Amino acid sequence: MIQGFWNGFWATIATLVVTSLFELLLKPRPQPLWQRAPAAIAVHLATAVLHFAFWLLVVQRPWFALVIAASLQMVVIQVNNTKSTSLREPFLCQDFEYFVDAVRHPRLYIPFFGIGLTIAASAAGAIAIGIGFWLEPSLYGHADAPWSLLGTLVLVAASVAVLARQLPRLSDCTLEPNEDLVSLGLYPYLWAYGRLTRHPIDRQDNDAAFAAPADPDAIDAARLPNVVLVQSESFFDPRDWHPAIRRELLGEYDALMTEALQSGRFDVPAWGANTVRTECAVLTGFTPSRLGVHRFNPYHQLSKLPANSLAGALKRLGYRTVCIHPYPASFYLRDKVYPRLGFDTFLDIADFDISERDGQYIGDLALAERVQQQLAAADGKPLFIFVISMETHGPLHLEVADPTVAERWLEGRVTRGCEALTVYLRHLRNTDCMLGRLRDSLRRNERPGILGFYGDHVPIMPKVYALHGEPDGLTNYFIWQTAPHSSDNVRMTLPADKLGTTIYDRIIEHAGEFGAN
Repeated sequence: MIQGFWNGFWATIATLVVTSLFELLLKPRPQPLWQRAPAAIAVHLATAVLHFAFWLLVVQRPWFALVIAASLQMVVIQVNNTKSTSLREPFLCQDFEYFVDAVRHPRLYIPFFGIGLTIAASAAGAIAIGIGFWLEPSLYGHADAPWSLLGTLVLVAASVAVLARQLPRLSDCTLEPNEDLVSLGLYPYLWAYGRLTRHPIDRQDNDAAFAAPADPDAIDAARLPNVVLVQSESFFDPRDWHPAIRRELLGEYDALMTEALQSGRFDVPAWGANTVRTECAVLTGFTPSRLGVHRFNPYHQLSKLPANSLAGALKRLGYRTVCIHPYPASFYLRDKVYPRLGFDTFLDIADFDISERDGQYIGDLALAERVQQQLAAADGKPLFIFVISMETHGPLHLEVADPTVAERWLEGRVTRGCEALTVYLRHLRNTDCMLGRLRDSLRRNERPGILGFYGDHVPIMPKVYALHGEPDGLTNYFIWQTAPHSSDNVRMTLPADKLGTTIYDRIIEHAGEFGAN
């Protein structure tokens, strides 16, 4: 009994020391443990002990349990630091689900952490498990096993009691992850955000964002325009950011921006990834303050709760609503969310052929073809087609840069280490061609048409940014229509939550002006 007790005791103390020291490796680094609020200190210590005790019950070896608990903490720290570097945001409690997504969709995640590092870590983990069971005897394999088990259960009970008492006392979060991680520390920060996810989205006034017309009878569905709204993955206009990029790269885009009813910079709630944040803002009009902690991944809530949206509002006007996204519909729970948002049809990766890839994903020109097919097969109803592209999605560094692309679209030589930029420019050129085809498809249709376009976030190109500086994080948008319009073109920066409502309001306010092209 004495030997088992002291092994468990010293392993528990070592766990508290190691987990506290490991926090110093975080980016951004939390303030020292003793400078935090008492509740944050208590939650940190209780969580470390509970994590250790859990693995002690599983593997029955105190020092091996310490190694497992510390290793898993280090995994979270490494992921946090990689995310902070690439996305300017630390690890969130909602990000735990991405460990499952990394297994389901490895191409989207593993390359950003390093394929070699992933393989090495997996191999090291397997070896460590074997060595741990071989070197250390079971704590519960001796005569004093009942006492050892009782001691472990006491650790669990004490930790749970401390958490139950102290978690409600954590200071209010700012929902600025970089600030909250620094002030609270890793474990309290994750607990605090996790507790907030239990609160539903504030849907008050959501209906007002897409209010029904005052006089529904005045809306003639036969005269309503087809609407194509494109969420272009990782699109932003890089020419002002990197003056060496030739202006001719985005000729069709420039023409549409010139003719657009409204265009400008697009203030998006994401950097480098987290497409769903911008997507939700555009479709629902929810602001970050309305979403609360769900601003980081709103589709968990929207897969369970109804919410008004651009698609739902247009559907009530008589539109047929379609989403086209060349990726599995289950990603981000879109297969559950989109029916609730009012979409009739979802065309995902199953509706495309591998021959339609351009690079790692289905090309933008294939998307333009699908839109054209939908417009041609219209059944008399106006169409709303929401397109989510994939072609310019990273990781860009997995593709081989074509030097002829750099010669064509960049003044001077490409800086060594900027091959990802060359890959990005090639895909941007295809996006530009897609825009020309979409414009032409809408013009040829009997109905008038509206083409909306925006980038969801800037691309991940850390080596390029290290050499040339980071862009400001804003992307670009425009709203263009086929029918002539008398008003001046509006040039303004627009927050993401205003784009969908702007398109909807224009349709309602100018329904009588739409006619044949």
